[in-house]
Amino acid sequence: MASRAPIQVMADEDGSSDEPGVAAVNRALSILDAFTEDAPMLTLAQLSQRTGLYKSTILRLMQSLESYGYIHRLDSGVYMLGPSPIRLAALATKALHPAELVMPVLRELVQATSESASFYVRSGTMRLCSFRVDSPRAVRDHVQVGELLPLDKGAAGHVLVDFERFASDADTLGAESLIRITRGERDVETAAVACPVFGEKNALQGALSLSGPITRFGDAEVAAMIPVLIAAARTLTIRFKGNPSAFSFANATFG
Repeated sequence: MASRAPIQVMADEDGSSDEPGVAAVNRALSILDAFTEDAPMLTLAQLSQRTGLYKSTILRLMQSLESYGYIHRLDSGVYMLGPSPIRLAALATKALHPAELVMPVLRELVQATSESASFYVRSGTMRLCSFRVDSPRAVRDHVQVGELLPLDKGAAGHVLVDFERFASDADTLGAESLIRITRGERDVETAAVACPVFGEKNALQGALSLSGPITRFGDAEVAAMIPVLIAAARTLTIRFKGNPSAFSFANATFG
């Protein structure tokens, strides 16, 4: 692994280049917290206004944040979050959803349907592929674990948006109403069917999906996938200590 280049520390406006460790961390975290869904890209002036920090202080801290991949500076001078928060989000997701709980269910889904099975979680304004088992077929869709996809396109994205808002009412929904289906929405050649997975107090844990070439996701094929997918989502909901009553029409379990 290549070593990082030394970071040249700039002085603050008062001429001091040293800063207590806790204060420096707090200021760096306040910079990261300044980015929101409504403001994913910020100028130096906007960061100063949102954090209350001097521009010189922000610039000095930015050297470390950029070096470690937490911030990315565009050629225009605008700042955005870098890849490191995404990497940490993926690690946190895996800690919350251990592979030994999710992967057996995905493998059985693939075995039952011969299509790719994925587990997605929300990551800001995107969705993150946290776990995946690829279809054994030569022709399939291609998504990598850790890949970010649009939240507003694809069946899994719709699940993450729709059921984050209505998760508290999950136990009043019929199993069929949990399903989202898209064809050619994110990619013209790809289709998907997805279902939510719940945890304690009906909190949305993620979206379980089957995806593949649109030619294999006709009405009859999807109708056959739905009960299998619902049974798998019910199993994961139980494993995440959620209430399986939303899946009352699916008695089968996976894994």
